[in-house]
Amino acid sequence: MIRAGVVGASGLAGGDLIRLITQHPDMELTFLGGSSNIGRRPAELHANLRIDLGLTVQPVTEEVADQVDVLFMATPAPVSNRLAEQLVDKVPALVDLSGAFRIATPERHDRWYPKVDRRADLADRFVYGVPELVRDQLKDASLISMPGCYATALTLSLAPLTLGLGLGLKTVVVDGKSGSSGGGLQLRTSDLHPFRSGAIAPYAPTGHRHAAEVGDFLERAKKGSIDSLTMSAYGVSHVRGLLTSSYVFTDEQIDQRELQRAYTRFYKGERFVRVRRNDETLIPVPDPQAVLGSNFCDVTVLKDEEGDRIVVLAALDNLIKGAAGQAVQAANIRFGLPEETGLTMQPVMPA
Repeated sequence: MIRAGVVGASGLAGGDLIRLITQHPDMELTFLGGSSNIGRRPAELHANLRIDLGLTVQPVTEEVADQVDVLFMATPAPVSNRLAEQLVDKVPALVDLSGAFRIATPERHDRWYPKVDRRADLADRFVYGVPELVRDQLKDASLISMPGCYATALTLSLAPLTLGLGLGLKTVVVDGKSGSSGGGLQLRTSDLHPFRSGAIAPYAPTGHRHAAEVGDFLERAKKGSIDSLTMSAYGVSHVRGLLTSSYVFTDEQIDQRELQRAYTRFYKGERFVRVRRNDETLIPVPDPQAVLGSNFCDVTVLKDEEGDRIVVLAALDNLIKGAAGQAVQAANIRFGLPEETGLTMQPVMPA
């Protein structure tokens, strides 16, 4: 059994990590870490987890290295940075769900994460990316940085164009809509129910750091190119789930049939990326409701002849494929397990 620990056990992603690990046939939850809920059991922190594991939340010390083979850090970026410095080369695998190590380029990192003063040698060792695209690098990784929820959807949307077809993209304009769980458990006036319910709130209308990490990753891949990638992000009244709409402009000539074939070929055999036609079901897809509770990302590509643009839509559950689920997926690869182990749940709908 792989001994797994979760730091940030009281958070939303932490709760889903606990849920997934306790149902995983090859993982055993052996440590819960945190700072604000010391001594509390999972069942006290998460109403859906009526389980008694004999574990309570404990402070994280170097002794955790004797208790775990993999430590999931569902913590704010400054905390993940501190823990990585403390535990590197002591714990066999650290899987970070924060933004501390997502952006490799130092200048770009400093712009979007100015409060995270990380060590350059440590940052260079982290493997970043959605598992479908960095699978080989994960097999021996001791330090893994998971993409943000929007970044996961965006990278899976654009990879067939840049990494697959090698296209040069002039401009990519992204519209992103996410449920309230994307903001975590921070108490902000804008997240109170009287203001959030029924709202479409433009909380990042002119830029988002998840777009910055996607640009950074695809630039370093050095196949295809994107001259400009910008994003506007909106909060909607859903709790879980997000949808990204990427409007892609290119001088390359490509039609709908070629696009569909390229996306189908790129994700052939991938368990968790479902390439879909927009009109294949009774409701239009991708729809976040059609992936809730699962590790799937649904992707649809369309050619807009009138606007001379490519439209790529992607939907996922931000707490599963956008966080806890793909963190477990990455750990499965790292420890030589089939990557779908413990992640075969189908979406729940309606939600």
